[in-house]
Amino acid sequence: MAPSRKWLFKSEPNCYSYDDLLAEPSGVGHWDGVRSYQVRNMMRDEMSVGDLVLFYHSSCPEPGIVGTAEIVSAAKPDPTQFDPASENFDPKSDPKNPRWLMVDIRPLKKFDRLVPLAELKATPGLEGMVVTKRGNRLSITPVTNEEWEIVCRLGKRS
Repeated sequence: MAPSRKWLFKSEPNCYSYDDLLAEPSGVGHWDGVRSYQVRNMMRDEMSVGDLVLFYHSSCPEPGIVGTAEIVSAAKPDPTQFDPASENFDPKSDPKNPRWLMVDIRPLKKFDRLVPLAELKATPGLEGMVVTKRGNRLSITPVTNEEWEIVCRLGKRS
């Protein structure tokens, strides 16, 4: 079995928070609504079932990482692209050749505390972490094994 990759998924907590993921009746949440070709290609070409996720709350008073999750489905067509009532509707997407993809995730562990962006930026070993870079707008970015370990340690501090 190939080693799993690691990712950081960003979500605005007023749209979909880690607590929303925890509250999913099926125990699984759909990571839909992605409208970036770069992120879509990562989902399609690089993500696999079993990959691990750092769940990041963005565009909120204190952005940061709140917990971990696991990818539990391969990339598949995002149904919101075909729904005219959805804010993610894409009239140019063809059901025979869908433009947008999604994956399913399940929560693993909510951190004991939020690991704020300011702390991520100040922590040795995380200098190269994409989320700490100015101008990064991607909703999903890769995470190294070292970054994963450091962030998980930070999340367990009281």
